[in-house]
Amino acid sequence: MKKWLIPLIIIVVIAFGLYNWGVGVNNTSVELEANAKTAWSNVESSYQRRNDLIGNLVKTVQGAADFERTTLREVIEARAKATSTTINAGDLTPENMAAFQQAQSGLSGALSKLLVSVERYPDIKANQNFLELQSQLEGTENRVNVARDRYNAEVNKYDIFTTKFPNKILAGMFGFKEMPRYKADPGSEDAPDVDFDFN
Repeated sequence: MKKWLIPLIIIVVIAFGLYNWGVGVNNTSVELEANAKTAWSNVESSYQRRNDLIGNLVKTVQGAADFERTTLREVIEARAKATSTTINAGDLTPENMAAFQQAQSGLSGALSKLLVSVERYPDIKANQNFLELQSQLEGTENRVNVARDRYNAEVNKYDIFTTKFPNKILAGMFGFKEMPRYKADPGSEDAPDVDFDFN
């Protein structure tokens, strides 16, 4: 056997190994990134369902002639802002995520105010359509939380894979960047004050 053949075989084996590693890192990163983007689409879909239900809830409440118009207007404006603030799955940056979360938090706050205001209107509270929409909205809020948790879990898998050494070297060369997670709203870590004074 010729002497130059052994180093050539070693080089070919190493090159083949590096090629397989590179293809493996790229393909796995692509798959994990796609899973995270799909999970984000599910988050947006859950929020869209919530926005649709809120629109129907607002229409139901608008039927009460003496209902507080300011509260209603706040919900309508917050809903308009929330529906106009969307993120393309390919453009999930921390800045875009923060803007999206801020718009959704604004809508959540306005909706909470609306639901508290409804407590003073027995006719609305007794309206079967309102009660059904309120129940669907509660279920949708749970779905939103599940979708956000699943998105964060998929992002976690992607980020761990692409930032572990030595994958990090190739992931950076292939253009894979860390994806932002959905974070809790500011202030949500503080427990709300609950007053059980029934006097």
